[in-house]
Amino acid sequence: MSSPLKDPLIRVPFAKLHDLLYRIFSRHGCSDTVAAILATNCTNAQRDGAHSHGVFRIPGYVSTLASGWVDGQAVAQVSDRAAAFVQVDAQGGFAQPALAAARDLLVHKARNAGIAVLAIHNSHHFAALWPDVEPFAEEGLIALSVVNSMTCVVPHGARRPLFGTNPIAFAAPCAGQSPIVFDMATSAMAHGDVQIAAREGRALPDQVGVDAAGDPSVDPQAILDGGALLPFGGHKGSALSMMVELLAAGLTGGHFSWEFDWSGHPGAKTPWTGQLIIVIDPGKAEGDRFAQRSRGLLEQMRAAGVSRLPGERRFRERAISAREGVSVGEAQWHSLERLLE
Repeated sequence: MSSPLKDPLIRVPFAKLHDLLYRIFSRHGCSDTVAAILATNCTNAQRDGAHSHGVFRIPGYVSTLASGWVDGQAVAQVSDRAAAFVQVDAQGGFAQPALAAARDLLVHKARNAGIAVLAIHNSHHFAALWPDVEPFAEEGLIALSVVNSMTCVVPHGARRPLFGTNPIAFAAPCAGQSPIVFDMATSAMAHGDVQIAAREGRALPDQVGVDAAGDPSVDPQAILDGGALLPFGGHKGSALSMMVELLAAGLTGGHFSWEFDWSGHPGAKTPWTGQLIIVIDPGKAEGDRFAQRSRGLLEQMRAAGVSRLPGERRFRERAISAREGVSVGEAQWHSLERLLE
């Protein structure tokens, strides 16, 4: 597989990148509120080295907005359903503004009841999932979120794709350091990482996906062109992906991964599904001890020989970006600027 020349990297201030992305979202049909939230989400991902969910996603957002598939002006409708349950209809818009609209109520309920659930439906999620949960951990809360996506994963033992990549994200406070945060697809590889590998001409590891004939393939383009991804860990990853479908779609009222049809909207990229977020106040059980116990667990993991803890790479990249600016491909930056023309 041939490998094209890599795009030279440049470093730009966080605020400069955020402003450019905000103007792009505004230019292509988003309200000021939605543009600001999406720009922050994408800039944070780029800052932390999560490039498959950073500026790489912007052309997909733009083409989706142009297709009429998603409403960039949508105002989410928040419903207080029970003592520890909040439901949000995203009104055909993006999931992150829906979360922002319900966040204060969700935290209030979690503080009062010890736990609270946020169920988002009629929503589009096209970003990394960890930015949705990390802010809760920064407030001393535990957060777990699941979101399903478009059909592109073959369940274990099946013959055709059915599930989405269906990620799970978790965040918890940790005394004296950044929160413990992880975000993982239940597929063997995130769909965005496959797209980046195809763009860069890189082969994938074995057991990531299959081609259109159902044969194992390490060619990312073959997986994208009529092929499919596999779940990680065989039947275990497949079971987790099923769980995500039930929680993110079945429980919230959102679409399952196979239940929407975007064929009438050429250029649409964002899955129209659902999201569930569970927030727990550990103070109700352990007081201030939970964050200390979290740190104790990490210390034991390091003592056992764990060389890289969950989230460490992102926090390291974040520190570098704070000192040197956010890393962006030079050609990629100019492509972003052209989206304002």
